[in-house]
Amino acid sequence: MQNPQKEIEDVLAKLITTKDPDEQKKAMGRYFAENAAFQSPVYKIPPHQQSREDALVCVIGGGHAGCEAATGAARTGARTLLLTQKLETIGELSCNPSIGGVGKGTLVREVDALDGVMGHVADKAGIQFHILNRSKGAAVWGPRAQIDRKLYRKHMQEALHNYSGLDIRASSVFDLLFDHSDPSTSDRWGKVKGVKLGKLHRHVYYQLIRLCSSDSGEIIHCSQVVICTGTFLSGEIHIGMKTYPAGRMNDAPSIGLSASLSAAGFKLGRLQTGTPARLDGTTIRFTGMEKQLGDAVPSPFSYLHRDVPNAARDIVPPSKPKSDVFRKRRAITSGWNPKDTIQVHIALSIHTNRKAEFFPLLDIIYPNGISCSMPEELQQPMMRTIPGLENVKMVRPAYGVEYDHVDARELGPTLETKRIKGLFLAGQINGTTGYEEAAAQGAVAGINAGLAALHRPPMIITRADGFMGVMIDDLIVKGAEEPCTGFEMLRHADITASILRDAVPAFADLEADDALLSRIDIDGQYAAHLTRQEADLRLFLEDEALTLDPFMDYSVISGISEEVRERLGRVRPINVGAAKRMEGMTPASIVALLRHAKRTFRQPTMSVE
Repeated sequence: MQNPQKEIEDVLAKLITTKDPDEQKKAMGRYFAENAAFQSPVYKIPPHQQSREDALVCVIGGGHAGCEAATGAARTGARTLLLTQKLETIGELSCNPSIGGVGKGTLVREVDALDGVMGHVADKAGIQFHILNRSKGAAVWGPRAQIDRKLYRKHMQEALHNYSGLDIRASSVFDLLFDHSDPSTSDRWGKVKGVKLGKLHRHVYYQLIRLCSSDSGEIIHCSQVVICTGTFLSGEIHIGMKTYPAGRMNDAPSIGLSASLSAAGFKLGRLQTGTPARLDGTTIRFTGMEKQLGDAVPSPFSYLHRDVPNAARDIVPPSKPKSDVFRKRRAITSGWNPKDTIQVHIALSIHTNRKAEFFPLLDIIYPNGISCSMPEELQQPMMRTIPGLENVKMVRPAYGVEYDHVDARELGPTLETKRIKGLFLAGQINGTTGYEEAAAQGAVAGINAGLAALHRPPMIITRADGFMGVMIDDLIVKGAEEPCTGFEMLRHADITASILRDAVPAFADLEADDALLSRIDIDGQYAAHLTRQEADLRLFLEDEALTLDPFMDYSVISGISEEVRERLGRVRPINVGAAKRMEGMTPASIVALLRHAKRTFRQPTMSVE
């Protein structure tokens, strides 16, 4: 009898010759579902979890969104279960070993304000801290830290495994279970009632795929589900023209969930992201390279921390790769845009105009800014055109990951889907990218899932409340085609709290607290701007208070174009403010919408003080 492992590799080799990615996935799923001889669970479920009672909230995925969603739901007091394929990859920094930046650092601090875990863990695992835009006003300062991957993963796993009200299980979710008979969901497609787990199978092909999932039949009942699958939702790795089903190098994709979402009527699209190669640090010539130092006094992400435990590390300054050797070969890498049309990905025309930074990760080097999905045989020669990398060796090639996402206009401000009660989405499944955006969405979705499970009012963060509210509002109104926006306010004051210390006796006790003195300076400098912004905020809240019927029949509204009618039906804005922010909405359309709403829908509005 042929060796089982060899037979699996032979089957996978045949699948790779099929160019249609959908056919590859279907064939792989059928093969492992039909061949029970090769079904061997990679993880044994601990005895105390084998007979576990049903949870109120199930969070799918242990990435940045999943970690915040799981802890957020648990903080509400709801019994929460985190389901992830591998316990050892919880909190994995899959790409860039850094957290924060302009806008992104603000999101991390807003997550921290909700008692999230990303800021705490980043402070413990950070090896270099720096405030970007320090020369500008404090409103646009961007705290950023370079992170030790192993420390981040270690501290995140410790935090989650010891989190009150949270259980963690190594399992793959194959399907979602819905209830269509609940009278409270007559206006929706259905209601979440649980998840069906899959079996994990071990197999190897090109060292890229370790696990595959098929239906195991085991069911976990729950009233709320938060999907945080990241790049794993029907994920595929691309290296040149080669395609492998995977959500990340060495990790299998989640295939069954896409079928569940499609069956429920969600329109799935495809997005692609990528990660650079990993380099052998011992083969890099660092002599002559300038050091980029962090801030002398690190600024932690969490407001509960005054300092950070790890010393600063060095960063190699930017340099450009040469492109002459590869311009004739650049068209052989393929890629996909957010609109699902196939196009040639001109990797070198993009990346040769960017600079690279090298972040030391012990013996492994991450070349930031050189993400590509070129054929593996071209990547190392390209790297060797960079000064200092003349003899570099790759530990792992760069690759692109293509995955399914849901149109975020299917969501409400709590990140619950409009179509299915109890189903929340967070992270890259909503069309965003970045650790910080995922964490922020995870925190909001998880907290609201926990509140819904306990039949408590939702937590809604608006554009007036912070960057988190701006990001979510942009997502649910405009979809993933529009990026998140920020704003900038200018600094005018020259007088600081230190200058006033002698004149204000109460400041004497604050002398040793530089962070608090800085906070006083910032509040004073922005006082005049905040007065004007409060007036703008009143006008904003007036529009937000004008509630719209979520089930309004837009086909009967006169005075609006068919294009606007179609957009309204797709987005279904919850208030006039959201309708105004929609693309293509005209003043005349808003007037017609208001006239119809006042005539057909009456509901008490919140007061604006």
